[in-house]
Amino acid sequence: MKPATRRSLFLVAGGVLFAALIWGFAGLPDFGDFNGAYGQFLNGASTPERATTDVITAVNFDYRGFDTLGEEFILFAAVIGVTSLLRTLRGEREGAPDDDAPGRRVPETSLAVRITGLLLVGPTVLVGIYIVAHGHQTPGGGFQGGVILATGLLLTYLSADYLTMRRVGPTALIELAEGLGTAGFVLIALGGLVFAGVFFENFLPIGTAGRLLTAGTIPLGNVAVGLAVTGGFAFMLSEFLQQTLTKRRREVR
Repeated sequence: MKPATRRSLFLVAGGVLFAALIWGFAGLPDFGDFNGAYGQFLNGASTPERATTDVITAVNFDYRGFDTLGEEFILFAAVIGVTSLLRTLRGEREGAPDDDAPGRRVPETSLAVRITGLLLVGPTVLVGIYIVAHGHQTPGGGFQGGVILATGLLLTYLSADYLTMRRVGPTALIELAEGLGTAGFVLIALGGLVFAGVFFENFLPIGTAGRLLTAGTIPLGNVAVGLAVTGGFAFMLSEFLQQTLTKRRREVR
């Protein structure tokens, strides 16, 4: 197919898609206009039934926990797929990265970036832990907190080098975190089946809304998902960096 023909098809398809988007956006309700019965019911039921002040977290880890279980396995499969592809591309060879290549002078990161990254590692990790631990009380949870925690590993790379990042977050530890998080979430669901007779049913004391140790199994789900997301994103980050450094080394040679 000629480039002009492909360009014409793209413009026609793009025009149709743009018109469909405009038509769809025009039919959306106004901001704040919501009359969904499901949402109204959960707004009134989540706090007395589950002692959580974050309705979204109650939906994700209790009322519709089975959907979250599917999302966990999607992330797990995505991490495995990305890792398999990247390791195949570099021939399953774990050579020394650029940071440790003999006879090669690696461009140093600026001092300002190193200092800023180093100063941000601690606060980033603390914020991530806070978001995970308080997901049943305030906006956040395991997904958001896990991404923040994985960012702490990226800051380690920016403020030091790849080898330092691997020492701080070794591959075995990252894989263990992802596996424990995914398996832990499944075990929480099975715990409901074993101890309460229903898959994902709460089997722990509810407690009092507003406290840290409350909301039954919801905080445990947050921790499990936080581990899985942290491990998954950190693992993919490590693999992408390893692939990039391997490619640079080959280009130099």
